Amino acid sequence: MNPTVSTRRIAWPALAAAVALAAIAPLFVSDFFLNVILTKALWLGIAAASLIFLAAYGGMVSLAQVGIYGVAGMAYANLVLADGGAAAAWNPYVALVAALVIATVAGLGFGWIASRSEGIYFLMITLAFSVLVFYFFSQVTGLSGFGGVNSVELPGLLGSPEQDPVPRYFVTLAVAVLVFLGLGALSRTAFGLGLQGVRDEPARMRALGFNVTLLRTLAFGIAAFVAAVAGVLSVFYNGRITPGSINLAQTIDVLIIAVVGGLYRLEGAWIGALTYALIDNYSRKWVPEVGNVLGPARFNTLIGVLFLVIVLASPGGIVGIAEQLRAKLRRPRRHGKAGPAPAPVARTID
Repeated sequence: MNPTVSTRRIAWPALAAAVALAAIAPLFVSDFFLNVILTKALWLGIAAASLIFLAAYGGMVSLAQVGIYGVAGMAYANLVLADGGAAAAWNPYVALVAALVIATVAGLGFGWIASRSEGIYFLMITLAFSVLVFYFFSQVTGLSGFGGVNSVELPGLLGSPEQDPVPRYFVTLAVAVLVFLGLGALSRTAFGLGLQGVRDEPARMRALGFNVTLLRTLAFGIAAFVAAVAGVLSVFYNGRITPGSINLAQTIDVLIIAVVGGLYRLEGAWIGALTYALIDNYSRKWVPEVGNVLGPARFNTLIGVLFLVIVLASPGGIVGIAEQLRAKLRRPRRHGKAGPAPAPVARTID
């Protein structure tokens, strides 16, 4: 039995408040927090949003998103000046467009194959794609270098992130807002409504004449484009990319981010990513070593416990828990005295 899918839109005042708060964040947070927490949460949220889009609107939980953003990141890193890889020395903006196109085309190919399956088979096929990308770049050192592709040239719009991380933060924030609004708007088009019909009743949609495989493939391609955007932003964030940064562990991390935030609400991608970034960075500080029981693996332990609690408490993640609390607060209170009994309804017999 599939969990209840909630695709209700976030209220505009809440969205505007969140964006406004994020926009003024550089005024009251340190450069460290801005760079290591907020910027990282934004691009990780975009990667998780590509997964949530497929899950919420298409009923497809894909594990290929990290592989796709790895294709985009590697393509960009090889097309610009860098230490390692092909170092084609293209203009960064041209390389950016080319990387997005390459990864999207690869995603369409993956989707064309995977969309013919459902459920656990779809999950395993997409996982195989992600593993395939990892091993390809691990073995083809002409593209990935012997220690990754380092010192990647960045677009001039980002300035010098090491000295001033604010421009990169605002670029990432703007892209995240566009992704959120774009996916939300797409879900309300004829294509989006058709995709949701395929999610709920694929057999009936086929009977009505819809090409279910084509709809799923196109949805996978759209999600691939979003994942490709996240992949390029990850290179902007790290200034490098290695096969180790797109391995199975990262694939699981993106899935955890989506589930913790809310697998069936787009805003859950960024809520989960922010939670993940906070725990990743501060777990060593917040959790003391009691007899060295947890040791350096504190983060994995904490995120695993949180994942288990979220799954048991609410299939909708943190967003689902917030909705449940809001519903309880809005529920009218029951008075101690019972009201008058309703008058009996007279029945007539013909």
